Amino acid sequence: MAYVAPIHRATSIRHAIRANVLDPEIDDLVVAKANRLEIWRLSEEGMECLQTKLIHGTISMLQRLRPKGSETDLLFIGTDRLQYFNLAWNPETKQLDTIERVIEDLSEPYMRHSQSQNKCLVDPTARFLAMHLWEGVLNVFRLPTRKGSTNKLEILDQVRLTELFMKASTFIHSRTGHPTIAFLYKSQMEQEEARLAIYRLTHDDKGGVVSKFDPHKDRELDVVIPDPYASMLIPVPLDEEKRYHVRNTEGAKAHLGGLLIVGETLLTYFDGLTHRSVSSGLKDPRIFVAWAEYDGTHYFLADDYGRLDMLTIETNVEATGVVVTGMTLVPMKLGESPALTSRASSLVYMGSNTLFVASHHGDSQLYQIDPETNAMLLIKSLSNNAPILDFSIMDMGNREGDAQAGNAFSSGQSRIVAGCGAYQDGSLRSIRSGVGLEERGILDELDGTRGLFTLRSYSSDLVDTLVVSSITETRILSFDTDGGIEEVYSFQGMGQDTETLFASNLPNGELLQITPKSVVLLDPESGVTKSRWDAPTGKSITRASANTKWALLSVDGTSLVSLNLLQNLAVKMQETQAEPGSQQPDQISCIHAARDPPDIGVVGWWSSGRISLIDMATFQPLHGESMRQTDDSATVPRDIALVQLHPPETSGPTLLVAMEDGTVVTFNVSTKGFAVSGRKSVILGSNPARLHVLPQDDGTSNVFVTTEHASLIYSSEGRIIFSATTADDATFVAPFDSHAFPDSIVLSTDNHIRICHVDKERLTHVKALPVHETVRRVAYSPGLKAFGLGSIKKELVLNEEVVTSSFRLVDEIVFKELGEPFLLNASSTLEIVECVIRAELPDAGGNLTERFIVGTSFISDGQVQEANGTLGRILVLGVDEHRQMYQIVSHNLKGPCRCLGIMDNYIVAGLSKTVVVYNYSQDTSSSGSLEKLAAYRPATVPVDLDISGNMIGVGDLMQSLSLVEFIPAKDGRKAKLEERARHYEPIWTTSLCHLDEERWLEADSQGNLIVLQRNADAPTEQDRSRLEVTSEIGIGEQINRIRKLHVPAGDNNIVHPRAFLASAEGSLYLYGDIAPQYQDLLMTFQSKMEEYIHAPGNIEFKLWRSFRNENRESDGPYRFIDGEMVERFLDMDEGKQELVCEGLGPSVEDMRNLIEELRRMH
Repeated sequence: MAYVAPIHRATSIRHAIRANVLDPEIDDLVVAKANRLEIWRLSEEGMECLQTKLIHGTISMLQRLRPKGSETDLLFIGTDRLQYFNLAWNPETKQLDTIERVIEDLSEPYMRHSQSQNKCLVDPTARFLAMHLWEGVLNVFRLPTRKGSTNKLEILDQVRLTELFMKASTFIHSRTGHPTIAFLYKSQMEQEEARLAIYRLTHDDKGGVVSKFDPHKDRELDVVIPDPYASMLIPVPLDEEKRYHVRNTEGAKAHLGGLLIVGETLLTYFDGLTHRSVSSGLKDPRIFVAWAEYDGTHYFLADDYGRLDMLTIETNVEATGVVVTGMTLVPMKLGESPALTSRASSLVYMGSNTLFVASHHGDSQLYQIDPETNAMLLIKSLSNNAPILDFSIMDMGNREGDAQAGNAFSSGQSRIVAGCGAYQDGSLRSIRSGVGLEERGILDELDGTRGLFTLRSYSSDLVDTLVVSSITETRILSFDTDGGIEEVYSFQGMGQDTETLFASNLPNGELLQITPKSVVLLDPESGVTKSRWDAPTGKSITRASANTKWALLSVDGTSLVSLNLLQNLAVKMQETQAEPGSQQPDQISCIHAARDPPDIGVVGWWSSGRISLIDMATFQPLHGESMRQTDDSATVPRDIALVQLHPPETSGPTLLVAMEDGTVVTFNVSTKGFAVSGRKSVILGSNPARLHVLPQDDGTSNVFVTTEHASLIYSSEGRIIFSATTADDATFVAPFDSHAFPDSIVLSTDNHIRICHVDKERLTHVKALPVHETVRRVAYSPGLKAFGLGSIKKELVLNEEVVTSSFRLVDEIVFKELGEPFLLNASSTLEIVECVIRAELPDAGGNLTERFIVGTSFISDGQVQEANGTLGRILVLGVDEHRQMYQIVSHNLKGPCRCLGIMDNYIVAGLSKTVVVYNYSQDTSSSGSLEKLAAYRPATVPVDLDISGNMIGVGDLMQSLSLVEFIPAKDGRKAKLEERARHYEPIWTTSLCHLDEERWLEADSQGNLIVLQRNADAPTEQDRSRLEVTSEIGIGEQINRIRKLHVPAGDNNIVHPRAFLASAEGSLYLYGDIAPQYQDLLMTFQSKMEEYIHAPGNIEFKLWRSFRNENRESDGPYRFIDGEMVERFLDMDEGKQELVCEGLGPSVEDMRNLIEELRRMH
């Protein structure tokens, strides 16, 4: 049985409006993200999310309505399953209430879907509503005016339209008060044109009888727009000044109040009363995609390239009223250059000169606008992963070879690297499980920090003093109980004219300060030096560490010194020894004095790359361990910490070693004999990490790691967790539990110092690298420690759109580009990357070598034919020692290469109509060939492949999944591909993945997930050739990619994670298999949860999660558990939890623990 839960929820914003929902005096921003409704409020600091509501349906419509006499707006919501309802804010319960009436699907079986997206229009009075759902059909609703039912939509009529191919539609402002609607349409599907038709919506004055929309009787205007590519209608409000209507319209001028038609080359304005028009040409052709009204004569326009312009309607005041004379378009500016925003799906002007750019293709943004200078300033950006086109899983913890099993996402060691966004909004994003940092204070103008130490002043019970060390001085900041800060120039006798290497309070009350020249013990009350040890003449202390008993020092890297803090700094010194076979003594690279056991020190060595556990009293070595795994390795330990990560009663201390290459190695340390075992490596950066120990109240410690990807290391349920943090710029960290800032940490960056609180709950953290191209395909090579990216670039060159495609390498940690991009330019028109995989293929000597395989397609305009009918290529690329790509094989194809896979040393390619197995051979270091061995023809077009042994899963564009077995050549017979089983149901496949043995996971374009199983042991051939559905669910989002997880199953695991799924809306899901002993319990539990979970709209959970496509619709999810649903149990009060668990078997506490364990998986 199957389980699916969101790791990262949808971030794409397709719909956004401005509405008075929560407060009649304040306009809020309402946005829709897949099945979530969010209400944001603008403030001086930016934006704050006030409400988030989960809807049982993907939101396809969002509008506001204003009932008669109401001070606040209703929200009208429509879902992709044609369910519609109103939401109203209840100020007493502080919740969004569903208006009783829910409108269901109004379609007839013969109706065809509208050619564009479903659309909802609201008239300027916010009381009439019209919906385009079906081709040639308009559904009309209104809010009644009679008391008691003003907020319940009533259906007026469903009318036929002769305008079938609708490009745009809108209500326009009317001087008569009658609702008027305008359609921009074309009369033929194949021919591009733009025609404008205007109708009055209702016949009667009361607005109760809908017009029949007869083109001969009811049309007020029908005109051809000169720009055939016009696609946007903007209603222009009426001017407040009185207008004198001239009956003879022949010589009349166009007055303000009507309709603006926006085309690619032409702007046309129509007077709403006389239908007189004014046109203005555009200097450069543009494709506009969104608009927002600033005022009656100024409008923001966003185009396909993210450019933002201010459209101004030029007017003159004449005796007859305000006359429109033309339109001008002026680009907005961001700094000194034209403004470039994310490609807008919607623009919302929020008043107070703020503009919100909602985006599906990039980050949504909030801008401050200056209409006088057309300048813009970015205030806030909302991160958006959508659409995720492809991703790879990078296991940062698997650095010890194949013997080490993969890690779960929740461990923080598994990182998802995804290609997100489109065109100039394209980016590569790193997604990890992690903890957030809540900022509590910031200290500016403190740069060059080389160490942070927190101290208690005399008689204080908590820390209240911060020591900030730099290369030339030590600064001391004192905090009062209210958070006030003062820099002090004298503190308990501490030296401030030099760098401080270490400072701490000792249990006996003394203060320890270590500088490059001395170690001193100070009396905290008088500031008098009680004990002092000076470095030998001409030498310096280079590294220092201390606990409550010992100070451990490195002097010039050649001498090891321990000082007994309880015996007046009694000294023990030892010179370093030369390694066998070397004349030079080894140098100390790092040292650490363990907190517990207090007599143990750890030393790291430069030349040998070893670490040594020593007794600090005698320097007797207790254990030594080489950190180098291979003979040619030259890595060096750069920082060490021996800490109690796990509770002392369950486990001994853990040794962490930060290596020069950015890897952190962990060991289990035995308390008897201090032997180390259980070596594991995790890569956290490409530069040496610093380890900062954060002691906890329970005797354990956490470790904050500062590097390119700052991480927090801690223990959870016996596992070591490596959580990403939001402090990637941190350089030093120290605990800071003070009166004003309880349970906090203090961290420094290159420019300032921050006081933060570490969140307890793990969240998903995203780090983006803008690429400004569509990252269509991502492949990860652990051997090369690099990602291969197949990207598409779209740009304007001399006002002409130029599209190019390339393949490039980027570093696995910081995403730095390696070498030069490999341009795909074999076509005389356009060659585009279709698929990318990495593989180990034999080189000319037969040794397996890392390669990237790229499949491409040639895009032709029909006028230019390629030589030999070539329509695609398969490329095999190598990477040299300088990390530069070079071509080994270029194999021409008669069609595009849609997908690729590897089966042993064979390359499996999904072409336009066939699946082909090729044998790869390499003749020289830079040349090779592909030999066709076998082919299979699927029903239509293969869109995805996955391979298990000799079995190839072929995802067909229209006809679901087929299993094809490759039979190698034998005894003179040629190799062949034979179909073994198929799913006999039409499904538009988008991605698939082999789970285990005979089970496969498939996603389709309608947002469904299906688990298919073949019964290979069935008695008849017919049964063996049929794939049966064992689980299915409606996700409500198109899944673009599924990647298999290799995580070992635990004996007590409730769910065994199997795969990650990425959607077009920016979501990431975890798929898993439920252990047999929990299947019945969770199915019953989910059914009982449905009785107590009521989402806005009162749409049933079963209906929302049911399988649905054009051929069939199920009653609910089949053998599938929705993790998001069952996890809502933890948000219930105890009374409801008891009701859910009644008759279930396990207690409330047992179920709470079980669901918490499920949540911790992600």
